[in-house]
Amino acid sequence: MYAKRKSIRIVAGLLIVGLLVLIGQSRHLQEDYASEVFRFHVIANSDTEEDQALKLQVRDQVGAYVSGLLATASDKKETESIIRAHLKEIEKVAGQEIAKEGYTYPVTAAIEDVDFPEKFYGIYHLPAGNYTSLQVRIGQAQGKNWWCVMYPNMCFRDNTYEVVGEDEKEQMYQVFTLYQYKKLIESEDKQIRFRYL
Repeated sequence: MYAKRKSIRIVAGLLIVGLLVLIGQSRHLQEDYASEVFRFHVIANSDTEEDQALKLQVRDQVGAYVSGLLATASDKKETESIIRAHLKEIEKVAGQEIAKEGYTYPVTAAIEDVDFPEKFYGIYHLPAGNYTSLQVRIGQAQGKNWWCVMYPNMCFRDNTYEVVGEDEKEQMYQVFTLYQYKKLIESEDKQIRFRYL
């Protein structure tokens, strides 16, 4: 009986140690991604149908504007620098779209570190965690939000959002280490397995 309890304690201890190692690896991997990734986040005034539609229109206009600015950005640091230099213009673009639709909501654009939930972009997966991002807040900013990855580009492709094409895949392959790139894809396999279990 004593030997059985001891065995159970040993197995439980090993499982706990293994779990802690996995959590540590996951946190370290998220921090690695965060050091290379710049995100884009738009927060609606409220959850009304009109405000949610407006959020997407603002996203489209800001997205079109910044995608031109970032055409030659070569890393996160340069992306952040370009966006920081154009925050007032981004607010103006968003404000013009809001006014065009007949609203008087104020809008702010800022660069902030924000906690994001895990997100899948086709076969690519970014773990939940803290990432630097362009934050566009509309009005009271109390509604559902929209987010994507601005660098490396997982946001914009031919006026379509969150579609990762071959050019973007090549860019990600150059930005991330082979290990990070494999982990981006591995997680999608796990998600599919869990979904159908």
